Amino acid sequence: MRIFMTFSENVGQAKAFLIRQRLTRAAQAKNIQLAEQAEKADVVLVVGKTLPNLTALQAKKVALVELETAFQSPEQALVQAQNNAVDYVAPVQSAVQTGVISGRNIVAITACPTGVAHTFMSAEAIENYAKKMGWNVRVETRGQVGAGNPITEEEIKAADLVFVAADIDVNLDKFQGKPMYRTSTGLALKKTAQEFEKAFAEAKVYQPSASVQTEQAKTERKGVYQHLMTGVSHMLPIVVAGGLLVAIAFALGGIYVGNEENAGTLGYDIMKLGGAAFGLMIAVFSGYVAYSIADRPGLAVGLVGGSLAASANAGILGGIIAGFLAGYVVKGLNHLIKLPASMASLKPILILPLFGTAIVGWLLIHYLNPPVAFAMKWLESWLAGLGSTNAIFFGALLGGMMCIDMGGPVNKAAYVFGTGLLTSQITTPMAAIMAAGMVPPIGMAIATWIARSKFDDAQRNAGNAGFVLGLCFISEGALPFVAADPLRVILCSVIGGATAGAISMSLNISLPAPHGGVFVVPLVSQPLMYLGAIAVGSIVTGLLYAMIKPKLAKV
Repeated sequence: MRIFMTFSENVGQAKAFLIRQRLTRAAQAKNIQLAEQAEKADVVLVVGKTLPNLTALQAKKVALVELETAFQSPEQALVQAQNNAVDYVAPVQSAVQTGVISGRNIVAITACPTGVAHTFMSAEAIENYAKKMGWNVRVETRGQVGAGNPITEEEIKAADLVFVAADIDVNLDKFQGKPMYRTSTGLALKKTAQEFEKAFAEAKVYQPSASVQTEQAKTERKGVYQHLMTGVSHMLPIVVAGGLLVAIAFALGGIYVGNEENAGTLGYDIMKLGGAAFGLMIAVFSGYVAYSIADRPGLAVGLVGGSLAASANAGILGGIIAGFLAGYVVKGLNHLIKLPASMASLKPILILPLFGTAIVGWLLIHYLNPPVAFAMKWLESWLAGLGSTNAIFFGALLGGMMCIDMGGPVNKAAYVFGTGLLTSQITTPMAAIMAAGMVPPIGMAIATWIARSKFDDAQRNAGNAGFVLGLCFISEGALPFVAADPLRVILCSVIGGATAGAISMSLNISLPAPHGGVFVVPLVSQPLMYLGAIAVGSIVTGLLYAMIKPKLAKV
């Protein structure tokens, strides 16, 4: 017999872990197999006082066992599951009982690497679609300032579906036992209806002890992207703080402000603060890449690996290698090392960090960091020695990549490249990347201004909003236009973004901050020329799209 166990109430991670361990040992003693999914089980054992309202339990035999029985007498709980299981009948809850109006109850989580544009735009799309369908919805945004609009325990209990639109690893433990569907913020934003149809058809009961990667790990390529973006998301605030502090220090005391002869000055102190932040970037990035792959046991190993990469001057490339190496080494060790239940708690806090750090550190020190550091030094020399022609092509390449998918994988690849180079004090690519990323939404706004008759009122309003978003370096402001006319908008945006990137790189404009849009323009090396590059790229995009966009069809 195969039994699947779930909880009908939130009992806390520690107690849930202990109950699961005790039931696992009891099941092994009775030669009972515990299933990882309800669909593959003969009987579902529900620990709690009431049956949950879960679509995954339809057509299943279920047995309800008290929490204390499962904890104190796991053998008895299994006997009850075998002897007392009955056909599942979903509990009926009235509007008065649940505190909500009739219809499906949806709770959702949105999170993107930067915690800004896609996080909130996908949240708005989910809310609008759910309300249009007559559902009750609560969307919790996991942005850079923490959780916004947090979901309550009562809403979780009443939820028919947990809809997770996240490009990074997020903590979902509070949704244990609820049917969950996971997708990306981009799909939730652009194909909302399609994703909800899939959600109701494919949702799986979430168990924290199951594989960290479920829907997102259908392919290794998608999993790698998520791991990378998790590292970027946690590194970004440190990069922003460090970059801005260094820029302010230079503004106060010149390029030699960090020299010892300036000790005691305000500029020197600020420079030290910025340097301390820069010193943490690679370690934090690697740590959270490893965390995304191997959960908490990978974090310590990734932090140490990233620190080793930084000290060896291996830069962001070394950080990427250290993070993925740490994550997969710890994940492999976790799979290979088998301990009795009485010693299982030692694995995440002692055995995995100890052996993981030893293996990863040895490999990095002796085999990986030296060649990677050499490659980074060669890249720095190559970038420093770029002639005007090569700089134009390189800037155009980075600029075009920023505009291909408006916050998608190609855009993020270029952004990670520029952000990573900041840790090596290479700041010209970042300037080109930010200039190009501002072009698409500003360009769409310009198009709506000069060819008003080709746009309806909603598009013209979207253009005005996009202009503001573009000034803030939020490329996603162009997404409403991409959704309506993808080929033409992307073509015009790529041309304009490549133009802005090429101008910025050819003029050797540097920018030490990885975000901020026009608000950090005073920190660039040539502010007026930089604004000119953004303006030229945006005008190119706007004029091209205004010319090739078809006229509105007459109704």
